[in-house]
Amino acid sequence: MLGTASGAQAPQAQESVRDLFRRGLVIPAHPLALTEDRRLDERRQRALTRYYVEAGAGGLAVGVHTTQFAIHGTGLLAPVLELAAGTAKEFEREVVLVAGVTGPTGQAVAEAELARSLGYHMVLLSPYRELDEDGLIARARAVGEVLPVIGFYLQPAVGGRPLSRDFWTRLAGIESVVGVKVAPFDRYRTLDVLHGVVRAGRAGEVALYTGNDDHILADLITSHRVVVDGRQVEVEFVGGLLGQWAVWVRRAVELLEEATLARSGDDAAVRRLLGLDGHLTDANAAIFDSANGFHGCIPGIHEVLRRQGLLAGRWCLDPGEDLSPGQLAEIDRVWAAYPWLRDDDFVAQGLDRWLA
Repeated sequence: MLGTASGAQAPQAQESVRDLFRRGLVIPAHPLALTEDRRLDERRQRALTRYYVEAGAGGLAVGVHTTQFAIHGTGLLAPVLELAAGTAKEFEREVVLVAGVTGPTGQAVAEAELARSLGYHMVLLSPYRELDEDGLIARARAVGEVLPVIGFYLQPAVGGRPLSRDFWTRLAGIESVVGVKVAPFDRYRTLDVLHGVVRAGRAGEVALYTGNDDHILADLITSHRVVVDGRQVEVEFVGGLLGQWAVWVRRAVELLEEATLARSGDDAAVRRLLGLDGHLTDANAAIFDSANGFHGCIPGIHEVLRRQGLLAGRWCLDPGEDLSPGQLAEIDRVWAAYPWLRDDDFVAQGLDRWLA
């Protein structure tokens, strides 16, 4: 077996998957490693999974936006899910496996059944534009009969849609819903989710994960006091399920550990993280290509992994999907500006082993 991550992750083997998830984890959104002819690069796909687990990530999200939604409905979905699940089993500790699920109800249920057969613990249920809110609730209930569900507020720029506060109340009220990835990149809509979970009376059961890549550290250090029907309920983001955490993962694990200290009252940790908040958001703007409506988001992630040697190139399934004009220079800029956000030394030490 490969080695386990050191430090705070060791006690996790004694916890259930649900407890692990509720306590709060770094969950990278797993990219898709491709060869130059755009075929699955199994060697590097395994290397990515090994990197994430050895870096201390508590879970993996596979088949999500960062993996490229285009694999859904194709023969790639099953082998990509299977590779991650099989590689995670090389490690002694439990890794929470989250499968991305998309499409209309029938497709979403079938994908959840596939994920369950491969050993996944829960699904991240992407919104589906062809259904109204009633239809989305019915879909979540159907998928929840197969595996526990993480709701997903996906930003409109990459396929999401606005959803009402009432929707989040209704979704959080479904017993099989165990969490929400909050990623609208919008503070108003983020508050809608928080209020919805509190209104549903499940603030202690539904784990909130930030997916707001533009607001990561501020989300993680803030305790939100939500007022509903005259009562105050404190809710917080316990972890992150993030495309940004597909890169520099060892540092992400350290940041989440420090954010936990900050929420527990460590004022020095709060100050340190607030100082880093703008740096991480600036880096994310370059990697995710915010200047061009996030067109180069996935190639940007691939470029960072390529520089570290984890990927051979930044190829996507769509040959037309590449960095936007000027994006490479922006990645060069943030790469040089914020070395403390990177984990190059950690990757260099493990790369040969992960590729073996």
